[in-house]
Amino acid sequence: MRKRLYGIPRKMKGRLRGAYAPRSMKYALWGFVSGTVSILAIHAVTKFAGHPLLIGSFGASAVLLFGANESPLAQPRNLIGGHLVSAIVAVVAVAFLGTGPLSTSLAVGVSILLMYLTRTIHPPGGSTALIGVMGGAGYMFVLVPVLAGALILLVVALFTNNVVHHRQYPKNWI
Repeated sequence: MRKRLYGIPRKMKGRLRGAYAPRSMKYALWGFVSGTVSILAIHAVTKFAGHPLLIGSFGASAVLLFGANESPLAQPRNLIGGHLVSAIVAVVAVAFLGTGPLSTSLAVGVSILLMYLTRTIHPPGGSTALIGVMGGAGYMFVLVPVLAGALILLVVALFTNNVVHHRQYPKNWI
């Protein structure tokens, strides 16, 4: 154990500068347009449905879908699966543990575990679990806002990432 602890600083060393992909103004601008449209679409459906569908983790999902759409973490399986797994964990955590610090902490940790095991890692899913527990989510949280909002994001991503020649989404469905 002591050897592992002493090795931590060496493992944290890393390089001073990382390798970055070249910047593309058209990629950046299309990300801006797509991200804006996706959140506006959720607002529009919210107004039509009369039920709030926007949660904070969808902003982070938009960053992945429109700023890093080629990432494995941004693919449809991860987007939908990560949010759903985390929402279910939140509902179960609230049902059994309430909304305290232990419940919020365990919900995030269990979400990471289950997303990993189900191959649905989507970092905003951790926020979905946290938001669900802090809001005292009931079973409908899984469907509305989580599934509904994630599907809206997916539909917008499918359109905006494929309407231009410089993008293609998804790289894989499953």
